[in-house]
Amino acid sequence: MKAGHALLSSTIHSRNPTLSNSISSFSPLFRSNSLFTYPSALGAKRATSSSTNYKLSRSRLIANVSPTMASAYKPEQARVPPALSLPVPPVTKFKIALCQLQVTADKERNIAHARKAIEEAAEKGAQLVLLPEIWNGPYSNDSFPIYAEDIDTGGDASPSTAMLSEVAHRLQITIVGGSIPERSGDRLYNTCCVFGTDGKLKAKHRKIHLFDIDIPGKITFKESNTLTAGENPTIVDTDIGRLGIGICYDIRFQELAVLYAARGAHLLCYPGAFNMTTGPLHWELLQRARAADNQLYVATCSPARDVGAGYVAWGHSTLVGPFGEVLATTEHDEAIVIAEVDYSLIEARRTSLPLERQKRGDLYQLVDVERLNSQSTK
Repeated sequence: MKAGHALLSSTIHSRNPTLSNSISSFSPLFRSNSLFTYPSALGAKRATSSSTNYKLSRSRLIANVSPTMASAYKPEQARVPPALSLPVPPVTKFKIALCQLQVTADKERNIAHARKAIEEAAEKGAQLVLLPEIWNGPYSNDSFPIYAEDIDTGGDASPSTAMLSEVAHRLQITIVGGSIPERSGDRLYNTCCVFGTDGKLKAKHRKIHLFDIDIPGKITFKESNTLTAGENPTIVDTDIGRLGIGICYDIRFQELAVLYAARGAHLLCYPGAFNMTTGPLHWELLQRARAADNQLYVATCSPARDVGAGYVAWGHSTLVGPFGEVLATTEHDEAIVIAEVDYSLIEARRTSLPLERQKRGDLYQLVDVERLNSQSTK
């Protein structure tokens, strides 16, 4: 990696001088109706003291909300099925790395380069590494079929994910593997794979909302010319908490982020490649909105900018905290952003602004169709 990489683990964004304030307890916000539980190995890591603080924090939060108001407004009915309780995370603090990589037409070089970046991030203490959207080849409809891999078959049929699996296991880290073109039968998908510390594939997210836009005189792109949209939201329990996964254009749809929050996500990860038209206007804005609306962390990772490419990425990989505050970011050059995630800030922000208990279930609802169908078939 280049010497100009950004190491931002100790940097607090200048616009938010209060970000160092945090508390040790962690509070749940959502009603208990859990369909998602941590594996027993993760549960064994939870300290008794953390569980005690967790319960005390919930009591304090509920006490701060008027029972009359909650009853009249029916906040528990604003999510259908009712929102899940926010789980106690396996860790309260950890380092995340956002690897903003320069992508070339050389697939073998891209894989080797990503491996080196992941190893460098792990050396700097990162327990979670996030890669960019379409990091194993150029972002173009012409390139997607050429660089696509059969992820389900794995091995030589998917050298990109084989590398991610090997590195995650060897370094004992969690990897949100950006995205690569996936070939499944006669269809192509824009797919993000999540690998656990054991090197196993924990989740696979196929981009739900395809990037089809036409801004006259600026940019026209239609992923649907080659790609097929995914059909499932993706939430996954890992050694560093519960993650909701989206890819680039998915971030524009607040309903998906709200759904993830209602499923108990601590952190939303969006590998993305916004362009030079929408990037300056919306990239940071959308990240901060998703984080502030749902009072959780949002992490994004873009490819580095290549002005000679057919599609020019905006860059600016970023970590946003649960108050909508930018905790760490970079510019458009290749960089590794290292920052600390402190889940106790979620409790702090939700105690100050108890939005979940103030929702108007008597006026509006968000229906999680997948969960609702799952419950109806039991």
